[in-house]
Amino acid sequence: MSTVTATTDSTGTPPATTSRPAYRVTTRGVLRSEWAKLWSLRSTWITLGLGLLFLVAFGLIAATRYRSGYASGTLNRDFASSTGLELSLFGTNFAQLALGVLGVLITAGEYSTGMIRSTLAAVPRRLPVLWSKAALYGLVVLVVGTAGAFVAFQIGSGILSGTPAAMSLSHAGVVRSLFGAGLYLGLVGVIGAALGMLLRSVAGGISVLVATLMLIPGLVTLLPSSWQNDISPYLPGNAGQAMYALTHDATTLSPGAGLWVFLGWTALALVGAAYRLVRTDV
Repeated sequence: MSTVTATTDSTGTPPATTSRPAYRVTTRGVLRSEWAKLWSLRSTWITLGLGLLFLVAFGLIAATRYRSGYASGTLNRDFASSTGLELSLFGTNFAQLALGVLGVLITAGEYSTGMIRSTLAAVPRRLPVLWSKAALYGLVVLVVGTAGAFVAFQIGSGILSGTPAAMSLSHAGVVRSLFGAGLYLGLVGVIGAALGMLLRSVAGGISVLVATLMLIPGLVTLLPSSWQNDISPYLPGNAGQAMYALTHDATTLSPGAGLWVFLGWTALALVGAAYRLVRTDV
């Protein structure tokens, strides 16, 4: 026969049980967690650095090439009508690839390592994870892209001084275009993060990103001219370029229209990622 002995204190009352504090998932907590994860990755520092390098370096190379051709009288026909702003932002197409790829890595990388299980166990509602990742990374790229655009333009303006392409910040539309370039890159980062969460594959996300921004616009040029004029301006890459273009014509969107179209593509990617995140298992 066994006996059960109750443990009591000196007053004869049982000890009070210690209750664990309730765990609450807050937006601030999720943001802090995703912020820490973002900067703990070595790829974040390397790829952001590469994106900034591409943006500034290719812009300076284009400005230097224009200056050299103008001084020697052998200016390339493609460069002859370029403005200082266009030359300074020449590296935007290269920077978007690096920054978009990092967006894919931030989300799809957690699926490849299995870390997403821990993330979603800590945040059962799931969607705050997507919003936090996309918002934080988009903000970081916005800051980096805007800073890089202004640096490239300021240095490029010095190189182009005394040439027909020379411009300054006081020229109409220049400041708006520089901020537009930074905003475009920030939204590309958000799209990359959304594609990574939607496809859950680093290779697949990068492939779709590159095809969307660079390959599809090239393929559309094979269509009849009447179709090109109706389709081409609304493609993500072309609409994004309209955001920071200094001028536009009948075949391109205005900066405001380009912004709304590109925001639409960004929202579509986020909605697709959110739907799959809440409707499927990890």
